[in-house]
Amino acid sequence: MKTLHVEMGRHRLGGTMQVYYLMRGLLARGEPAVLVCPEGSVLHQMAVEAGMPVRAVRFGGDADLRFVPRLMRILREERPDVVHLHSRRGADTLGLLAARLAGVGKVVVSRRVDDPVPPGWLTRLRYVRLPHRVVTVSKGIARVLEAAGVPAAHIRQVYSAIDFRTYQSSLDRAQARARLDLPPDVPVLVVIAQLIPRKGHRFLLQALPAILARYPGTRVLFAGEGESEAELRAQVSAGGWGEAVRFLGYRNDIGDVLRACDLLVHPATMEGFANVAMQAMAAGIPVVSSAVGGMPESVRDGVTGLLVPPQDPAALAAAVLRLLDDPALRQRLGQQGKAIVEREFNTDAMVEGNLAVYRELLESGA
Repeated sequence: MKTLHVEMGRHRLGGTMQVYYLMRGLLARGEPAVLVCPEGSVLHQMAVEAGMPVRAVRFGGDADLRFVPRLMRILREERPDVVHLHSRRGADTLGLLAARLAGVGKVVVSRRVDDPVPPGWLTRLRYVRLPHRVVTVSKGIARVLEAAGVPAAHIRQVYSAIDFRTYQSSLDRAQARARLDLPPDVPVLVVIAQLIPRKGHRFLLQALPAILARYPGTRVLFAGEGESEAELRAQVSAGGWGEAVRFLGYRNDIGDVLRACDLLVHPATMEGFANVAMQAMAAGIPVVSSAVGGMPESVRDGVTGLLVPPQDPAALAAAVLRLLDDPALRQRLGQQGKAIVEREFNTDAMVEGNLAVYRELLESGA
């Protein structure tokens, strides 16, 4: 069974890494697989370094209509049994058109976000008529699609995964803090996310006065880049929290960053299934998260972390303070989260879940 995977993201983000892990797992199992990705992208470089079969193409963005004939040509040359489209928005729609026009293989499309989906002909085209199956990375996303009129029989749910060992740092806590120039004995909170509005950084900043009132030495780390950085920096400056809040930018040493921290905070307003929560759990750190999208499926309230209503700084502060006040609870939730990630959200489980979808399509003739 030969599969071809289309991922047109240019940067190393959660979805991009899922495609890399899937390709790696398929090839390790002896399953032929080919990756289509943008020339010069991070994924292109990683695939080449790993010796993966890759077809790098020019890609001008989600409105690049010339991508359709480029992909059609590759599909007709590769002749895959299954075409799996991982990109979102325009790239996956163009990919769907190319796959159906090429008339090659069964077509699967992934959905990783829980943004509202309006009912109507366009939704039916994207998620019913063009693909043979839709794979969602959480049950929450599947519910969004069903509410928009996508039949449940057309949807399969396969959780995202992480290479959990990557986030289990060899550093001890003191070493990790020294590398980040952090005091050894103060609470450290981290948000690992793009600096964009829906990730909710502003709500943690709104909660910060209540946290600092009880723990004046608290440090908050924002790891990531994005369009909201200037606005968030202005909010920090207006609050006089320059010493408390640090902007780390993009990091490729997340495991070491997590080793320095006490909590991961994820105050998003919408989220399909955040890989960063699994990364923190792999590192043995509890998570405080908004109860949105698929987050309750990994951040299990009272088991691996605490859930709060979205856009509620008071509830966010209360949850953070509860964990800072109770080291034993932090340790217990962290240990439980680590065990769950290693058991349920490992890359082998994700690869096998997708393989099951491909096999079902080919065996059923759907």
